[in-house]
Amino acid sequence: MKIAVTGATGQLGRLLIERLRGKVPATDIVALARTPAKAADLCVEVREADYTRPETLDKALAGIDTLMLISGSEVGQREAQHRNLIEAAKQAGVRRVVYTSLLHADTSTLGLAPEHVATEAMLRESGLATTVLRNGWYTENYTAGAAVAVANGALIGSAGQGRIASATRADYADAAVTVLTTPGHDGKVYELAGDTAYTLADLAAEISRQSRKDVPYVDLPPAEYTAALVAAGVPAPWPDALPALDVEAGKGALFDDGRALSKLIGRPTTSLADAVSAALT
Repeated sequence: MKIAVTGATGQLGRLLIERLRGKVPATDIVALARTPAKAADLCVEVREADYTRPETLDKALAGIDTLMLISGSEVGQREAQHRNLIEAAKQAGVRRVVYTSLLHADTSTLGLAPEHVATEAMLRESGLATTVLRNGWYTENYTAGAAVAVANGALIGSAGQGRIASATRADYADAAVTVLTTPGHDGKVYELAGDTAYTLADLAAEISRQSRKDVPYVDLPPAEYTAALVAAGVPAPWPDALPALDVEAGKGALFDDGRALSKLIGRPTTSLADAVSAALT
């Protein structure tokens, strides 16, 4: 049984393949990458797969039983790209697709949701066995700025007192590996999030504790947050996208307390303290 993983050179894809190699023979894993040379260090078979070039997909999926479809990174183009992959999977005789969607995609107010909703609909209509992993926010999306916050003496954002139930990429990778390598997941939709939610003020307090410096959370109006990101040289579209996301997080868009993720991986999700420690080390 061969498992193909899209986005194999991305941060989640690399972690997933690394963990998958501990569960199944490396010969059963195929890394799909737009630039195969970038995947040469993964120690598995690598095939070229360009979402925008359907002619590469039939060959990439030949002999594949299960497709691990990690959602594409090009916001605004993902619906069309995912359609190409799903159509190619059907043509190639792929039996099952596991897809990384968005937490509460069907009711989410996040701007990222519509492409995921569209992809989930395609999967339901495909006739393939499917499992949807609705991943919450990556803790690293916030802790990546921990060192900058220490240097600047403040953590800024626009999330107010919104509670964020994030988990690390490693947590989500382990969930995907569980679904890929154990039975009973066909037709399931999993809402995946961290065990313990936190506010950005909580995150700032943890950064302060570990850095032994005073790093308060400063909640800004979205326009001021955008201006600060532009001044810091953050590239488009993030100076507009991040404040908008924070506003929705403040309304609960990144919160979930079902603990489905820890149940799926058989361990607690990574604590905020451990995630901050990793970011500051």
